[in-house]
Amino acid sequence: MITKEELMKIQILHQQGMSQRAIAKQLGISRNTVKRYLRAKVDTPVYTARAKGRSMLEPYKSFLHSRIAQAKPVHLSGEVLFREVKALGYTGSLSLLRQYLYQYRGKPTPEPIVRFETQAGKQMQVDWGQMRGGKQPIHAFIAVLGYSRGMMVIFTDNMRYDTLEQCHRLTFEYFQGIPKEVWYDNMKTVVIERDAYGDGQHKLNQAFYQFAKSMGFIPKLCHTYRPQTKGKVERMVRYVRDNFFRPLNTKLLAQGLTLDITTANTEVRIWLDTVAHQRIHDTTKQKPAERLVEERKHLQALPPKILPVTSTLNSHVILPSLHRLSQQPLHHELSVYDQLMEAI
Repeated sequence: MITKEELMKIQILHQQGMSQRAIAKQLGISRNTVKRYLRAKVDTPVYTARAKGRSMLEPYKSFLHSRIAQAKPVHLSGEVLFREVKALGYTGSLSLLRQYLYQYRGKPTPEPIVRFETQAGKQMQVDWGQMRGGKQPIHAFIAVLGYSRGMMVIFTDNMRYDTLEQCHRLTFEYFQGIPKEVWYDNMKTVVIERDAYGDGQHKLNQAFYQFAKSMGFIPKLCHTYRPQTKGKVERMVRYVRDNFFRPLNTKLLAQGLTLDITTANTEVRIWLDTVAHQRIHDTTKQKPAERLVEERKHLQALPPKILPVTSTLNSHVILPSLHRLSQQPLHHELSVYDQLMEAI
């Protein structure tokens, strides 16, 4: 029995060119299950009634208990224990084993933080950052590609689901493709319930589930209390706030002007192209703009609905659903803001 989220992963990984054997290994399910669902071409899992009886894990529980006790304080992962019980004859899935371990152990011990680099085109990380509160809030949708550190920033006055989806579409258009995975934290617009079907098996927001499936990327959730698993974008929220938003906002306030969303979206595209993507990144030791050229070759193709109609995205024409104009709109020519940006 698999969840609809697992079915989505099977279908998307197959679309991305992964073999049935590789899909089964990555998801911890049998190859026959993968084959059956790919052949059936169904949108929802098919549940087959099974006679009640002993769990497939029952003969191995005493072994698992002894291994966990022997290893303390070392935390044996589900993958390690899966290999060991498989060698003893266990024929069940990794997900079944993980569910049992989660129940037996309770809250898992945090794993050590490991910094890792990702392959080109594989991963994007997404987060929201609040730039301004109050009656005229400004939020920043920030997306960072794992390999190149190419970044997209979109300012909005809300974090509703329709806004989140539109920000994704604009981001995919800007990057000229779609990564295989996108990582999030506990956004309610993305996930309804963590571990709903067992450890690591989350229940997604239905609208977002359909969107991810239609775009062809797999949503991933960073571990609870471990934002480091989404560290690339966490750092970029601070970077955008400290190096773009606050300098521009304070410059305008000194002129008696209020920064609105339209101006912020116009100026951030200039800043991305001339500053953020042209700096030498501390980790990669290269400019994000240079690595982005390479990463774009490995991104999945855009679906027809969001193929750009021009060679570049007209960034200051943001759809009305993304923002409302400030009650104190700016009435100066854009050259004024260009001069302000040069002074930052």
